[in-house]
Amino acid sequence: MEQNDKWLAIDAERTRIADLYETLTDVERTYPSLCDGWTVHDVATHLALAPHVGFGTVLKAALRARGNFNRMVYDLTKRESARRSPPEVVELLRTAVGVRRLAPRQSLDNALMDVHVHAQDIAMPLGRQLPMPTEAAVASANHLWEIGFPFHARKRLAGHRLIATDADWHAGEGTEVRGPIQALVMLLAGRTATIPQLTGI
Repeated sequence: MEQNDKWLAIDAERTRIADLYETLTDVERTYPSLCDGWTVHDVATHLALAPHVGFGTVLKAALRARGNFNRMVYDLTKRESARRSPPEVVELLRTAVGVRRLAPRQSLDNALMDVHVHAQDIAMPLGRQLPMPTEAAVASANHLWEIGFPFHARKRLAGHRLIATDADWHAGEGTEVRGPIQALVMLLAGRTATIPQLTGI
């Protein structure tokens, strides 16, 4: 995907998430997401803040977390989630559309993957359908396979050859694992919810 296409895909996904989140009940927003320890509201808040959070805020959060990246993201999200109402989260998601700004130290490829994986983190536990666009899913799969931290997909899935059944994508060597590209992306991102959609694992 070209850079502009990636931004357009991010914009489209932010809009879809805002549309979905706006329809949820207060109870649904408290449901556990696919992210350990995060509710649906927490994940939506995390996505909404990404283009708005400043370096100073991230630095303070990093200091509180003593440099632990995962703890920093978790704590910052929890703090902001507690003080953001659902209408605020929806507004932040909508105002982010068209904004060409990344969170501190975030790459465009990571932002693309992040918004699509987290969309499923929200939708799947609620039983909602929010299919991942194929081109974005392939780009996200490539990114997840290539990077190490924090998912370590190549190491976790060593000895397996991943093959998408609905897209031109494959990676790895070994026992074949086949399934929809969306299910493979979620597997690469460390989620287990889509394993029933895959064969060979």
